[in-house]
Amino acid sequence: MIRVAIATLGCKANQYDSEIIREGFEEKNFGVVPFSDVADIYVINTCTVTGKTDYQSRQLIRRAHRKNPKAKIVVTGCYAQVAPDDLEKIPGVSLVVGNQDKNNIPDLLLSSAIDNDARIAVKPFEKGSTFPEDKIKRFFNKTRFSLKIQDGCNARCSYCIIPTSRGPSRSMNPRTVLELLKRIGLSGYKEVILTGIHLGAYGLDLKPATTLLELLEKIEKEKPVPRIRLSSIEPNEVEQNLIDFIGASEMICPHLHLPLQSGDSDILRRMNRPYSAEYFHRLIKNLVVSIPDLAIGVDVIVGFPGEEERQFQQTFELINELEVTYLHVFPFSPRKGTAAARFPKRIDGNTVKSRGKLLRALGTEKRNSFYKSYLNKKLHVLIESQREKDRGFLKGFSRNYIPVLMDGGNELVNKEVAVRVSTIDGAIVNGVMEK
Repeated sequence: MIRVAIATLGCKANQYDSEIIREGFEEKNFGVVPFSDVADIYVINTCTVTGKTDYQSRQLIRRAHRKNPKAKIVVTGCYAQVAPDDLEKIPGVSLVVGNQDKNNIPDLLLSSAIDNDARIAVKPFEKGSTFPEDKIKRFFNKTRFSLKIQDGCNARCSYCIIPTSRGPSRSMNPRTVLELLKRIGLSGYKEVILTGIHLGAYGLDLKPATTLLELLEKIEKEKPVPRIRLSSIEPNEVEQNLIDFIGASEMICPHLHLPLQSGDSDILRRMNRPYSAEYFHRLIKNLVVSIPDLAIGVDVIVGFPGEEERQFQQTFELINELEVTYLHVFPFSPRKGTAAARFPKRIDGNTVKSRGKLLRALGTEKRNSFYKSYLNKKLHVLIESQREKDRGFLKGFSRNYIPVLMDGGNELVNKEVAVRVSTIDGAIVNGVMEK
């Protein structure tokens, strides 16, 4: 049996894509093994959102080549889409596959079985592209599943390469979403994360057009799984009717992740972001009073070209004032082919690091404060299949994304249980199951 190992970098959409690739290999009787094993074929599903992820992708290629110099190495994903010629030159690479053809990797490999030279199978996205019809067929009895219901992006943020690497926005048909959710629920999953590259644009490309809210209303009516969580959604797309729906929903987890990127309106305009710092301030204030127990994650970019100290301070002060739960902080990374890559007044590395450190410390403070507010309170926790390593405690996530550790037997795995928070030590939250 030919052994295949798959490594995935980046977002939940990429993780879903890797599951499709894995199924394709299994259907053709390849044996899928962990990436740490010696394999005959290595597939690296790359990300290119920052220079760091590019570097990590190259490192994985070199690691695979060291593990088995005779193996075929296939590079796919967003980095492969935008820089195939660079990847082809790396020793060991046999095939570079763009995002449109990544689901066909097993067939591409079989058709090039006797070709030892690196090949490139990358084509640009065309207007009118549709959501890929490939669907997950096998579901393993785990706890949470990420379902990609949207891909691509029509926005043109000045720093972002994703519209080039992922193509135009396109959506899975609502009937298919509901069909898959039913199958996922019957396979034992208790939570599904609805994910996409531009989730708030879901359905706008379909005929007839629909919206994310209309899809959520259908899901709520059919209740195919107990819990639905939304991945990142743009701030300007969190409208009042969606807020009201989440606040009243029995299924939608009270957890939103919003890419702010900057707390300065001038920087936001230069980023080509369609909202102001004042809008974001009003949105968060509204969300907190409208959705009980809401957790709010926020993305921030530090060191955008021309970001002055006062503008960074406005970002810091905005976040400090608002009831957000945690931060994901990214240093600005110039991406070839984007407008911001050509912007003047690049911020020096030490300044970027110091600003990032300040925001990460603020994020830790915000997270710990949010956790502490639940001391001696009840949370509904979905117990994961893997135990915590150090002490062997069960671990799981509350609906508002608080990680909780507790003692208990294996019969609780993959069940949602009521837990009283007993102690909190920084990011470590311990609880006791209520009888």
